[in-house]
Parts: sequence; C-alpha cells; structure tokens
Amino acid sequence: MSWVQFTAKQHAYCAQNIDSNAPRDRPMTPRSSVIFALLAASAAAACSSSPLPSIGSINPFSKSIPDTDRVFLMAAGSWDRNRDNNVTCDEWKAYATELFNGADANADESVDQSEWGNITKVDRMFDTADLSYYDASRDGKVTRAEFIEKPNPAFALLDPGKTCSLSGAQVAGARSKTQYDLTAKPKEDDAGGKTPDAITGKR
Repeated sequence: MSWVQFTAKQHAYCAQNIDSNAPRDRPMTPRSSVIFALLAASAAAACSSSPLPSIGSINPFSKSIPDTDRVFLMAAGSWDRNRDNNVTCDEWKAYATELFNGADANADESVDQSEWGNITKVDRMFDTADLSYYDASRDGKVTRAEFIEKPNPAFALLDPGKTCSLSGAQVAGARSKTQYDLTAKPKEDDAGGKTPDAITGKR
C-alpha cells in the first residue's frame, strides 16, 4: 500500500470514527454537547498528528524541490566508488576532483564556460547544476574550491546527522520519492523528453 493510499484510508477512518461519536436520535444536553466536542477534538488531533513519511529532510508530500537538488539526489548512487553500498563525502569529493582536473584544460585552477563542456560530456547532471550554480564569486568561472568544496545537496537533504555517509537504502528511497513526487513534474518518455537517467547522465 502506498503512503498516499494509507493516508487516504487513515483520514477516512478518522472521519468515520469522529462521526460515530455523535449521539443518535436523542436531544443533546449542554453537558453531552461539551463531552462530544472534547471527544471529537481528541480524535481529530490524534489523526492529524500522524507523521508523514520522510527520508532525511525529504517529505514526499512537501513542495517541489529545486531541479539542482533533484539531480544530485537522483545521481547519488553513482558516487559509490568502492561499491560498498554506502556513499561518503570523500567519495563525492574524489569524483568532483576527477571532473575538475579533466575539465581544466589550461591548468589555471579554474573552469570557465568554454571548459565547462568537458564536465557535462562526462556527467550530464552538470547541465542542470551548471557553471552559474557553482560560481559563487560571479566572475564567470569556477575555481577548484568552489567546485569541490561546495556542499552537496544530497548529503544536506539525506544526512541530517552530518555523518557524511549515505546508505544504499537512503539513496534508493530518495531516488524513488524524487522521481514520482517531489518535483510535481510528469516523467517523460523516450519520444522526446528527458528521463531521470538522461538528466543524471546515465547511459
């Protein structure tokens, strides 16, 4: 059963039970009116306090997240370099370092717009998380520090304990929820739209 189905059934159950507390076929005295109101309020509070499902700070019923955050969440599993079913900050930084080194054609410790294509050729995620996303100084280029040290949204969203490690379950759950719920955007097919794998650069 999906969370949406569960929530719908939960609300139906609550509504039915709140309504069932109403006295039937007899006039209500002032005392019974007060008791009924208290019972109804208690039932409603109990139902409304049920927590929504979440992974880290992601709630599938929340407002849409930015596209840049979404592509990081979708791609997180690809950074597991040692294939131990965990993704660490160090693994992400090692990947980012390789991308930067490969893109910095003139070895000036920065990547400008003419070099940025060297990164997107390797990982199309950076078509969305583009140069302007990393260019903190707004000088038209991205330094090594701006690229590698910029906080990765996947860790910010999925790792509230700041352990710098994401489990396979966290990554898979975030990918699933990101695909169908968080962006409020329909998935597009191969007839001309971008699929999630196309966005993250997987082929």
